[in-house]
Amino acid sequence: MELPGNWLRRFWSARGAWGWLAAIAVAAGLATAAGLARGVSCGHDFDFHLVSWMEAARAWREGVAFPGWAQSPNWGAGEPRFVFYPPLTWLAGGLLGLIFGWSWAGGLLVFLILLGTGLATRWLAVEFLDEPRATLAGVLATVAPYALFTAFERSAVAELAAGVWIPLLLLFALRGTGLRMDSAASSALSSVASSEASSAPGSSSRSASAAPLGPVVPLGPVVPLGLTVAACWLTNAPAGVMASYLLALVALVAAVSERAWWPVLRAGAGLLLGLGLAAFYLVPAAWEQRWVAIDAVTGAGMRVQDSWLFARHAAGQADMEFHDAVLWRASWLVVITILLAAAGLWLALRRGVLQRRNRVFWLPLAALLPVVLLMQFAFSQPLWNELPKLSFLQFPWRLTLLLAAPWAVFLAAALPGRGRRWRGIAAYGLIGAVSLGVAALYFHQNCDDEDAVAAERAVFRSGTGVAGTDEYAVRGSDNALVPSGLPEGCVVGDPARRLGVAGDSDEASTPVWRPGQDSCAAVVHAQLWRDEHKRLSFEAARDGFLVLRLRQYPAWRVTLNGEPVAASVAREDGLIVVPIRAGANVVEAQWTATQDVIRGRWITLAALAMAGWIFWRTRRWRRKTSSTGADSLK
Repeated sequence: MELPGNWLRRFWSARGAWGWLAAIAVAAGLATAAGLARGVSCGHDFDFHLVSWMEAARAWREGVAFPGWAQSPNWGAGEPRFVFYPPLTWLAGGLLGLIFGWSWAGGLLVFLILLGTGLATRWLAVEFLDEPRATLAGVLATVAPYALFTAFERSAVAELAAGVWIPLLLLFALRGTGLRMDSAASSALSSVASSEASSAPGSSSRSASAAPLGPVVPLGPVVPLGLTVAACWLTNAPAGVMASYLLALVALVAAVSERAWWPVLRAGAGLLLGLGLAAFYLVPAAWEQRWVAIDAVTGAGMRVQDSWLFARHAAGQADMEFHDAVLWRASWLVVITILLAAAGLWLALRRGVLQRRNRVFWLPLAALLPVVLLMQFAFSQPLWNELPKLSFLQFPWRLTLLLAAPWAVFLAAALPGRGRRWRGIAAYGLIGAVSLGVAALYFHQNCDDEDAVAAERAVFRSGTGVAGTDEYAVRGSDNALVPSGLPEGCVVGDPARRLGVAGDSDEASTPVWRPGQDSCAAVVHAQLWRDEHKRLSFEAARDGFLVLRLRQYPAWRVTLNGEPVAASVAREDGLIVVPIRAGANVVEAQWTATQDVIRGRWITLAALAMAGWIFWRTRRWRRKTSSTGADSLK
């Protein structure tokens, strides 16, 4: 009969891949089930993501593979959401919704993200921890407190998904950095370098000792590092900013600790390659910010200076009361995560688990703890102001995303030594306590009737639309002035006329259009009204203007009877106005690829070609090194 201890060791061992995979999958499943035990958790961003997923699915049905315009926001007048919001999670959410249904999409996406985070963290940890501890690090990463807070209270699935890439970024930035070649390997590399140099056209014959080795071996992970950087930006823009600065910090710490320039060179090359690979999204998102009110993302309550650790604001401000409640919970998560990670680091160092020979991996993780903590206080304001794009993180506590890997790795390293069954018991105890207790009882957000998936789905099908996103409003317009209930087209004599009126009970409420208001001389219904293609054909009794239920944006190409129409009137609500003539009129609006979109795609293609070339050169060098080294050892 097999002893329990032997079975436990075999279960945690990577020799049976099903063991560590099952352990991490169980942890992710328990965390997800606990967070959704009382039904779908309608966190702060749930509505936004659900609408985005449904919009993506509708665009696919209409034959648009990669949409730029979302039709539902602003009560059906739309917004360029997909130009600015990174694509990976809304593509994944739309796909899951189509396959499994919208009630399951959110939970499945959270499970897959937590599973990916655990697997990525284990991949990093196995480089410098034994296999059981590396697996435990992966298990702990799936139930990191900040991840559960992000998943169920905030429903910020894009930020949560970015946590999958952070351990991989650390892995590819650091792998091979501490490489020390023996004399045989060094001789082999020199022989390869010499033979390549002598075979080059016009080169002179040189000795092996005179040939430069070059940084080919430590630069091997540049392509996966570049792909990881690109994945961060394509998942969540604030996470892309954090990942870029994280890469710089890690490279600097590794370069100083190893007294080598490889980490900095690799980080720079990986960052440039990653930005190039993501350029098809980044270039339009950066260039087209001048067309929208992007500064709204850093309004009151959304600024870094509003969210220092445990800060409190003036009582009586309803919006700041909610802000402070979230800030208080996030602040505790920052403190608890850093304290537990620091305690784990101290114990692991005392027990000799983290050693000098593998410091290239754990020292940058340790450096993250004080850096993230110091960035939570007001004296760090100059850094937030001066470092490019750092203020767009909005909340300093968002940096806790970077601490999931240190938290999991250091706690796993601090637990009892190899072969003790208590490691397994402690791991599953942590899974149960954290996922069931914290996620289910604390972070879960009950849904109001109007926020439930069924209700959101019904509103989406009805076409009445939802409120718009302030930062995606056309510059110079006001989302609050867009009326609900508008027809596709409204014929008016005065192109600036307001088309809706606010409710009598609340002058600040969303204006509503009704046929009885007589604000339209005639109502025009569309023959074609798709997300990125609109057509209205009608007879006009006299010259006038047609106000479309469509927000202005430079990517729209509007034609009247086949002739391009330039925007003639800037309305306060940002709706498109088309001058029409008496008689037959055919108005079309077609979404087009602007020049910045085309340039971004070309940059991505060039980066893909560069990645392919680097990959090919690296493999070729390694094959030559391997064969030459084998020959020299015979």
